[in-house]
Amino acid sequence: MSDTMEEGVIASWLKKVGDKVASGDILAEVETDKATMELESYDEGVLLHIGVKESEAAKVDSVIAIIGEEGENIDDLLADVEKGGGDNSNKQSENNGKEKSENKKEKVEDKAESDKDDNEKEQEDADIDTSDIKATVVTMPKMSDTMQEGVIAGWLKKEGDEVSSGDILAEVETDKATMELESYEDGTLLYIGPKEGDSVPVDAVIAIIGEKGADYKKLLKAQEAKPQKKDSSKTEKSSTEEKSGKAEVEAAPDPAPTHSPASDHGSSNGRLLASPLAKKLAEDKGYDIGKIKGSGDGGRIVKRDVENYKPSAEPAKEAAPAKAEKQQAPSFTLPAVVGEESYEEVKVSQMRKTIARRLAESKFTSPHFYLTMEINMDKAVAARQGLNELSPIKISFNDLVIKAAAAALRQHQEVNVSWQGDVIRKNKHVHIGVAVAVDEGLLVPVIRFADNKSLSHIAAEVKELAGKAKNKQLQPKDWEGSTFTISNLGMFGIEEFTAIINPPDACILAVGGIKETPIVKNGQIVPGNIMKVTLSCDHRVVDGAMGAAFLKTLKMLLEDPIRILI
Repeated sequence: MSDTMEEGVIASWLKKVGDKVASGDILAEVETDKATMELESYDEGVLLHIGVKESEAAKVDSVIAIIGEEGENIDDLLADVEKGGGDNSNKQSENNGKEKSENKKEKVEDKAESDKDDNEKEQEDADIDTSDIKATVVTMPKMSDTMQEGVIAGWLKKEGDEVSSGDILAEVETDKATMELESYEDGTLLYIGPKEGDSVPVDAVIAIIGEKGADYKKLLKAQEAKPQKKDSSKTEKSSTEEKSGKAEVEAAPDPAPTHSPASDHGSSNGRLLASPLAKKLAEDKGYDIGKIKGSGDGGRIVKRDVENYKPSAEPAKEAAPAKAEKQQAPSFTLPAVVGEESYEEVKVSQMRKTIARRLAESKFTSPHFYLTMEINMDKAVAARQGLNELSPIKISFNDLVIKAAAAALRQHQEVNVSWQGDVIRKNKHVHIGVAVAVDEGLLVPVIRFADNKSLSHIAAEVKELAGKAKNKQLQPKDWEGSTFTISNLGMFGIEEFTAIINPPDACILAVGGIKETPIVKNGQIVPGNIMKVTLSCDHRVVDGAMGAAFLKTLKMLLEDPIRILI
């Protein structure tokens, strides 16, 4: 129903199964990407079958209904439709069917071969019996929703160390923060895979913990032999870690807190040995972390040390004045903000789908470049006022721009072109597309032969087409065939913007609002009505000099509107 339509939505059925229909009867109303249109019957008979319900989408050429003789058996026809044989092009359908059959056969053979390989692989894996190995594989956990890999910032344990549940094995740098990797097993750290600074994908093996002397190499070999499937190789402990949220985010390191000379717990060469998580936890609880004794390697203060710390009442009282002195300002408690996160998902309309597809194609296919020019609209403002005193319909500034652009295109036909792949189409007629905003997106009705129409004619036609667009009454003849497009956002207070070319046009003119601006005239600073326009050009067909020449003529016509009428 349009040159850009790929599917339509059945807005409503005007006939039901069993109704008699004649050639010319309206069967249904169909919502296309541009308007709601009537689906006319070209056959006489009885409506035997409706295949698409109201509000459902159907692709172009797909079967939506069957018309035939009353009482006719259509079971075979329906079966053919379900198999994909109900296409309007039977020959093409037959060929496609053969191709699909051959492809399906190839896929079945490929799958059988793949399954055979998988079975052999599984058999090889089954041959490695690890049930007697008392050890657990530690894999890289997914520490954030977007994490795909982590970098080992530092190992806090080394091979051969005894570890307990809760010990911090390593610090891992994710895509969002540096976090602590906690052990959930008791035993000996038998194996460390990646070195510090290495990047490790999520679910990859990074360590093995188990009984001293356990054959971890056999376990590692079995682990490596397993097929790598996304999110399927997590150990039970790693999965528990992700679900329970035990991987805490490391806070940004704070400046080392001041300690009394006697407080040297967890320090080395004047540097406080404490995990970032422990620092953050101590700060939240109001503890002086320098008074906490560390139980980690080298006296390092870890999370459990802060949790087990029992400060006396007196030091806690001393900590408050010290903190207040450091801030040198009264403490302020942020007020609680009550809110609820919510969102709504709206089904994408056919119009919005087409707008998204066509503009994406235009932006990424056509090499855009932009030319901006300021136009003094003083005389245009005065001319419009005089014209509206005589015109039977109110003329807008946009109508003046349309007429001026059409006149400029007549003088610069090299801009009134379109890229057709193997050829460049030079249009000898001037059809101006005018972008109109509607609730669901943007439509571009066309003013045909705009260069031959009067301002009042253009004004009346623009208003009529805009009304049709808002009411979804546009027909294909109303939107097809533009050779140049104008998009005007001046009425919304936009001073300047760039627009995406509306294919197959080679150019689109973005028009901003008229703003009173100080300008220099005859050596004096005086107020002037300035309007900015930006021409987006397809560099495959329009060069900078061509676009600049067009804008120069447009500027001349609008700055002296009487020239438009010549």
